[in-house]
Amino acid sequence: MSPKGDRQSIKKLRKSDISASPPRLARPSRLMRFISSSSVLYRHRLGTSITKAEGFPAFRQAFRTALSPPKQQKQHLVRMSSTDTNTGYRQAKDWNATQYLKFEQERTRPVHDLLAQIPISSPRRVVDLGCGPGNSTEVLAARWPNAQVSGMDSSPDMIEKARGRLPDTKFELGDLNTWAPTDNKEKVDVFFSNAVFQWVPSEKRLPLIARFIEMQAPGGVFAFQVPDNFLEPSHAMMRETASDADKPWFPVLQNRQPALARFQSTQEIYDALIPLCRSLNIWHTHYYHILESHEAVVEWVKGTGLRPFIDPLSEEDKKGFVAAYLERLKKVYSVSVDGRVLYKFPRLFVVAVRK
Repeated sequence: MSPKGDRQSIKKLRKSDISASPPRLARPSRLMRFISSSSVLYRHRLGTSITKAEGFPAFRQAFRTALSPPKQQKQHLVRMSSTDTNTGYRQAKDWNATQYLKFEQERTRPVHDLLAQIPISSPRRVVDLGCGPGNSTEVLAARWPNAQVSGMDSSPDMIEKARGRLPDTKFELGDLNTWAPTDNKEKVDVFFSNAVFQWVPSEKRLPLIARFIEMQAPGGVFAFQVPDNFLEPSHAMMRETASDADKPWFPVLQNRQPALARFQSTQEIYDALIPLCRSLNIWHTHYYHILESHEAVVEWVKGTGLRPFIDPLSEEDKKGFVAAYLERLKKVYSVSVDGRVLYKFPRLFVVAVRK
């Protein structure tokens, strides 16, 4: 073959290579979030509560999903309580303090971790917002025995348990959205809140926190901790189970908004609170709770996150929902060599000091 023929063949080969190469795809949207658990990927679109599981190894599937346009298919959604305050989650029943305290040691550990970062040695007045059964209030009273420590909560059952636990401590029944200290003569030095503000409608959370900070004198501390497990398998599987369109619970849950909206980002928290504060301490901690079985994971969330999903259901549908949810958990949480399950639980902590 002549040199000219060789050059023409090379040009054709190069053109063939170029045409065969995959087209350059646009970067995936910032609204897409990817998480993996074992060999299952969960894809979450902000603004909906549906999750999608794919049977590919997590890394490969995350890569493929990021580069591929989403398949057009009909999806059934269960709405999240995010912006509509009038139709958000309403409890069908009071909180169950006994169920909550099944994991008291694990639930109280973040109280100690938050308390350790509060930069006040001798506060005169401390209020436990959303005190629950008094486990967090007890820790506060032990830390500051000379302070006037009190608690408030919206649950009669929780307040009853708290009063039985700490009979000499003042506990009030009230709505966090409107509650304020009855005695305004002395400012509250420390507002403390353990796993409460995630239950407040999304758009009300930071303004409500700011309202409490504004009640304090300079140097006062507002410290809170919330679960940050919206994308964890335990909560993703709640939303997926609720979205089973062929199940009897679907019509009940579809418009009730049982899934809590994800908590605000650290940047949003900082930007909203820093105008009121001289310092902000923000951090995440991931706890790995060693539970006896997948059934124990169900028992854990029955005391908190699963409540909005099962409270509105009949007893029969409740049993069916829990059974279906349990089967999903078994697919996404591995069993350890000793038969136990490692339950990952992320939490977000904030300590704000009033300027």
